[in-house]
Amino acid sequence: MRVLIVEDEVRLAETLRDLLELERYTADICHDGESGLDNALSDIYDLVILDVMLPKKDGFSVLRALRQAGKTVPVLMLSARSELADRVEGLDCGADYYLTKPFEPKELLACVRMLTRRQQRASQNLEYGDLRLETDTFQLSCGERSVRLSRKEFDMLELLMRSREMVLTKENLILKLWGYESDAEDNNVEVYISFLRKKLDYLHSKVKIRTIRMVGYRLEQET
Repeated sequence: MRVLIVEDEVRLAETLRDLLELERYTADICHDGESGLDNALSDIYDLVILDVMLPKKDGFSVLRALRQAGKTVPVLMLSARSELADRVEGLDCGADYYLTKPFEPKELLACVRMLTRRQQRASQNLEYGDLRLETDTFQLSCGERSVRLSRKEFDMLELLMRSREMVLTKENLILKLWGYESDAEDNNVEVYISFLRKKLDYLHSKVKIRTIRMVGYRLEQET
């Protein structure tokens, strides 16, 4: 799962990223509210950790804009302000949880697990056409045949299966799988699409990955 950290205290932001990465989350950092909002609107994150006191745009304003745009990504708010009025405002703006600084790392990780649990439960098994994808084993099955996917193959196919017939652009795949700071390019996506196509052929699946020229990819079922 990918987490966005919006925190202007550089050392704290880096500590949070290290803490999450030890737990096998992927984390990106923004240090101001404007860039944080832009990134949060991208639909590539499974959770946003959002500080209240931020330059350019405060956390409450970021959260209001995010919810007004119809984004339902879970948001964990962080603040040194512990007054009841601040906690109430954060929750009223659409926060899923409000954690007061300073906090214990174990408490933060418990909050992260709580807020991502719904997504984790929903993604235990994915099905599309004659395919079944198991998230706990990275196993892809079709009838009696099965194959184990690499992590990157799994992440890419999961996105495609969740999107179903919707087109995923190469840019969106790069952002979701490699992150903003990565130097990954279109050919990185093409390589993993090729790997997945070979595995679908091996499984004799009727599901195919179609290339939408100059746009991206989507799943289709052959009749």
